[in-house]
Amino acid sequence: MNPAAAVAAGVAGTLALGAAAQLWPAASGVRGARIRWMPAWAGVGTPGHVALTFDDGPDPGSTPAFLDALDDLGWRATFFMLGRMAAAHPQLAAEVGRRGHEVAVHGYAHSNHLGRGRRWTGRDVLAARDLLRVLTGAPMHWLRPPYGALSGSTLSAARKAGLRPMLWTPWGRDWRECATPESIVQDVMTTLVPGATVLLHDSDCTSAPGSWKNTLAALPLLAERWQAGGLEVGPLGEHGVAGGTTGRSRR
Repeated sequence: MNPAAAVAAGVAGTLALGAAAQLWPAASGVRGARIRWMPAWAGVGTPGHVALTFDDGPDPGSTPAFLDALDDLGWRATFFMLGRMAAAHPQLAAEVGRRGHEVAVHGYAHSNHLGRGRRWTGRDVLAARDLLRVLTGAPMHWLRPPYGALSGSTLSAARKAGLRPMLWTPWGRDWRECATPESIVQDVMTTLVPGATVLLHDSDCTSAPGSWKNTLAALPLLAERWQAGGLEVGPLGEHGVAGGTTGRSRR
C-alpha cells in the first residue's frame, strides 16, 4: 500500500471507530434489548416498585397540576427537567423539589445526542446539571438524553458530570396527538415489567399541544391498576436500580 493509501485507510478506520463509539449505545433504544441486556440503563429496579418519571418540564401551564395530582395520590416521582425550561421558570423548578420530588437532568436543550459531538453534549449536560443544582439545592444523580437517544457523547458527558444514564422500561406514548388517557394506560400496562421505570411527560413543549392533559387524566387510572397489583410508586432514588441514591423508604 502506498503512503497516501495508508493514510486514507487509517483515517477511514479512525472515522469508523469514532462512529461506532458514538452510535453503539443507541442499541439501547430497542426496548426489549435494553431491558434484557442493559437493565441498569432501562431502570429495572426492585420488583413491586414502580419508578414514575416525567420529562420536559418544568412548565407553568401543566407541571403545577401534576404536583397537585401527585399529592392527592400520595406519590413522589422523578422529574427529568430541561435546563432551558428551568431557566425560564426557576421558581417552579425549585417548587418541584420542595414538594418532595426528585429532580434529574434531561439536558439543557432538547437535542438528539446522536447528532452531537462530545464537546457540545458535555457543555449541554453540565449547564443543565449546574443550573438544576442551584435552583433545587440538591445534587443531581440521573441523566436521560432527549428522545432516549443514548450515544457515546451522552456517556462521556454523564461521566464528566457524575450522572448515571437512565432510560425507561414502559412508556405511555403520551406525546402523540392521538393519545388518550386510556391509550396511555394501555401502553404502560402492556409493557410493564417487574421493577419498571415508567416514562410520561409533564409538559407538551416538545409534544402535541395539550397532550399533557391526557397524561394527567391517566394518573388516577394507573393508580387503580397499580394499587390492585400491590405496586408501590416512587422516585428513581428509591427504586433499587444500580446507582440508586437513597435506598428504599416509605412515606
